[in-house]
Amino acid sequence: MSQPLLIEHHDGVDWVTLNRPESLNALDPSLIDALNVYFQGLQRNRDTRVVVLKGAGANFCAGLDLKHAMARRGGQTEPPGVTESLDSQRRIADIVMLMRRAPQPIIALVQGAAAGGGFALALAADIRIAAKNARMNCAFIKLGLGGCDIGTSYFLPRLVGVSVASELILTGRFIHADRALAVGLVSEVVEVADLDAAANPYVEAMMTASPVGLRLSKECINMSVDAGSIEAVIAMEDRNQVLCSRSEDFQEGIRVFLEKRKPVYIRR
Repeated sequence: MSQPLLIEHHDGVDWVTLNRPESLNALDPSLIDALNVYFQGLQRNRDTRVVVLKGAGANFCAGLDLKHAMARRGGQTEPPGVTESLDSQRRIADIVMLMRRAPQPIIALVQGAAAGGGFALALAADIRIAAKNARMNCAFIKLGLGGCDIGTSYFLPRLVGVSVASELILTGRFIHADRALAVGLVSEVVEVADLDAAANPYVEAMMTASPVGLRLSKECINMSVDAGSIEAVIAMEDRNQVLCSRSEDFQEGIRVFLEKRKPVYIRR
């Protein structure tokens, strides 16, 4: 059997591929476990500075693998117990929480379908780049469930505002690439063939930042989104700038600016 998650590391960047193309990269237990293990491992990982997340084949991720879930239940007519269901639900939700807590910026490359849980993975990334054929939706409400699942009711209103978020969550309708760009859900729309290459300028720009500065910047953005006041935000910014100014990377950054060259940061 092929690995459900492929990880290629190149010069500080992890290229992470959901690798179940025959099932539209749908989330089955093996892929869910692999994603949890990978993102948990990023917490103290100093070698990986940026993550690029994508799907194998023609789609990003079609959400939960319902065929697999139904096959596991076999002929059972009774639904699983509350504890078992909550455990299964939380295992998927843990992925997006780990993505948000990961110190590394995460770029999602979205092509084809990003539905349900796949949409949630894209939303939990820091930057989204879409292929022209991308289509994303909160599929949950079409399955007899609530439309709010796996962090979508947290991320969507913060990304596109309450009105558009409510539309997508309450109707389950797809949002396609052009509209996603217009409402600020994605940063760029490119041809399918150019999707991987489109990530490179973002990666290169991030790799010129100091490792500690990049990590603290992601942390500060996420904390600022939830901050109760501008005072709280500025206190976090002040703390981060003082920490960065005390690192060797700050001295290298100054030399890079004066000498007009690429930085060479100490890996830490």
